[in-house]
Amino acid sequence: MSHSLEINQQTRYVLNNGKQIPVTGYGVYDVSQEETAELVFQALQAGYRHVDTAVVYGNQVEVAKGIARFLKETGSSREEIFFTTKLWNTQQGYEETKRALSEINADIAPYIKYVDLLLLHSPLTSREKRLGTWKALEEAVLNPNEASLKIQSIGVSNFGIEHLEELLAQATIKPAVNQLELHPWLPRLELREYLGRHNILAEAYSPLTQGYKLNEPELLELEKESGVSKIELLLKWSFLQGFVVLAKSNKSERIKQNLAVLPKSTGSISLTEREWKALDKLASHDVVTWGNADPTVYKS
Repeated sequence: MSHSLEINQQTRYVLNNGKQIPVTGYGVYDVSQEETAELVFQALQAGYRHVDTAVVYGNQVEVAKGIARFLKETGSSREEIFFTTKLWNTQQGYEETKRALSEINADIAPYIKYVDLLLLHSPLTSREKRLGTWKALEEAVLNPNEASLKIQSIGVSNFGIEHLEELLAQATIKPAVNQLELHPWLPRLELREYLGRHNILAEAYSPLTQGYKLNEPELLELEKESGVSKIELLLKWSFLQGFVVLAKSNKSERIKQNLAVLPKSTGSISLTEREWKALDKLASHDVVTWGNADPTVYKS
């Protein structure tokens, strides 16, 4: 028996607002400003149609430049590319967010005109600031002609159930996604079940554990036994969970290899029952990002 999913590089999931998001994205966390525009261009040439950045990454302008170059050189339309960025904690709060939207617009508007998905980067502020930010984002979406930044969809990142409940209790617009650290050592079953009930898509960052788990004996044994690389095994696991998967690399060949896990056109990805069982660590809760502190359980 194997676990498989019909999916390919062109697959897009439908968000709860009817917009579509590519099933995989190129992440630029910790990619230098000097490299970003070129690597984004290369990722788009390779077949990615989704790029994920954040204000705090410091490379938002360069991502926009890389996208703009691709659009110009290939004649592709802006609508083919999905651009995500995130508000940092210091930009949360109603007035702070209004200013931040103007700043993001100044960064990207000369190149790509609008944001497909804007996220709250984390809940690590206060309830008042989180709700204030959400109000400002809702206003921007609902009144695009008056907004300083054009935004297609809004969502959150690193939010736990309590953070989502406080938001949903007052929200006019439901978050489209919750971007989370997700991998076999951090499957977050309860949180994902909650997201499923509320039709909020789970988006996986650090699906390769930022390298921290790549030399786990069990994973190395599975790689040797199956003949499938550990990178491919981990990415397949994430796709089979139904996540939008964000894979980051600053090496051209690795960018292509990560995307190649998905068929280019009609096809499926799969794991054998043995591979699935080895990677399905249901009780594990091993956080490798945020200094090993889990922001989803943050209390404020």
